[in-house]
Amino acid sequence: MERQHLKCPLCGGTSFKVEEGKLDSKWGFTAHKVKIVICENCGYVMMFYKGRTIWDFD
Repeated sequence: MERQHLKCPLCGGTSFKVEEGKLDSKWGFTAHKVKIVICENCGYVMMFYKGRTIWDFD
């Protein structure tokens, strides 16, 4: 099976900065873990869902 490589949909760049993040719901009852991928060429931001969490403490 061939592994695919991520490419920026805006500029076609293949170099990224990766960070972990959390998004809270509107009312704050749930939080969602995300992987944040930022293109080092143009700054385009992509988020990939990693699941929900009940540990919503700031």
